[in-house]
Amino acid sequence: MVDVDPQAATYGQIVGQVEMPHAGDELHHFGWNACSACLCPYAPHPHMERRYLIVPGIRSSRLYIVDTKPDARQPRIVKVIEPETVAQRAGYWAPHTVHCGPDAIYVSTLGTPEGEGPGGIMLLDPESFDILGRWEIDRGPQYLAYDFWWHLGYDTLITSEWGTPSMVQNGVNPELLLGGKYGHRLHVWDLRRRRHQQTLELGSEYQMALELRPAHDPTRPYGFVNVVVSLQDLSSSVWLWYHDSLTGRRNGSWQVQKVIDLPAEPADPERLPPLLKDFKAVPPLVTDLNLSLDDRFLYVSCWGTGELRQYDVSDPFRPRLTGSVHLGGIVRRAAHPSRAPRRPSTAGRRWWNSAVTAGACTLPTPSMPLGTRSSTPRASAAGW
Repeated sequence: MVDVDPQAATYGQIVGQVEMPHAGDELHHFGWNACSACLCPYAPHPHMERRYLIVPGIRSSRLYIVDTKPDARQPRIVKVIEPETVAQRAGYWAPHTVHCGPDAIYVSTLGTPEGEGPGGIMLLDPESFDILGRWEIDRGPQYLAYDFWWHLGYDTLITSEWGTPSMVQNGVNPELLLGGKYGHRLHVWDLRRRRHQQTLELGSEYQMALELRPAHDPTRPYGFVNVVVSLQDLSSSVWLWYHDSLTGRRNGSWQVQKVIDLPAEPADPERLPPLLKDFKAVPPLVTDLNLSLDDRFLYVSCWGTGELRQYDVSDPFRPRLTGSVHLGGIVRRAAHPSRAPRRPSTAGRRWWNSAVTAGACTLPTPSMPLGTRSSTPRASAAGW
């Protein structure tokens, strides 16, 4: 646990931690037991409390249930779901993304206990945390899995692709990568019927379509996904998926298009790992995205080049680069701050202040076109 209150004496410092009882879990993403999706009208859970963290180990396939009460600085493990139970109850392996859903806790997985596919989603009871089983009824052509998220107002779930457990747990396989075998599609599902509806193909040269970040505004059916690397030029990219209704068409299908290109940076081969020496460049390797709660700013993490980029996505079809900071990187290796700041960083204050000044800390109203902002205060838009 890190203190993020700028007014606290321990701001920016580690104030607590949970020691896992097993080595080798490899914790990636984790999520809460409850969120606004629990209040979905067709499956409401008004009694739910955001209290427990569901923490999966992608390598061990073990899941931990962590209680953050009564003291969030001293959370404790209250239940462990062993990998044998995951395999027996769901037939899946390598859990990754956790979201609290309308009817259960959803957990994505990369594949089967044998290390192959298909990967998919399993369901947990939101109160007992027992595994209920697989979510999919008809998966259609979907085989690879990774992240997922939804558009509740459209009864739609979106999934992305990485690889099966055998393709990723010992590192990226160069032969599979150069052969275009890692994920390069999005899948569209009927959320309530649990059936595959549509495949959105990016192209096999675009390898590893990973993190899904849909708009928070439930009336806006679009979102962003990152591609780690292009086999053509080592670039990374960000793509926009959207429903046809967003552009005035009414045929009910979903589309995808590339909206951000991030080129590889030239580099001295002597400073590159063996796999990259002949290319004489370092790829951005975009590995994560974050969309601000007002849907205005998209943050893009370029792990390879050591850069965090900020884009204004008020118009999601035309992102505009508005900020950048450097940290780490394969070649650049920009240093971390030597000590915790006493207040938010200059870049953070500048981005935040500009957002406040521009009105970005408000949510759009359903009738507003893309690229405009509402004067409605966030406090009065709690229904979003």
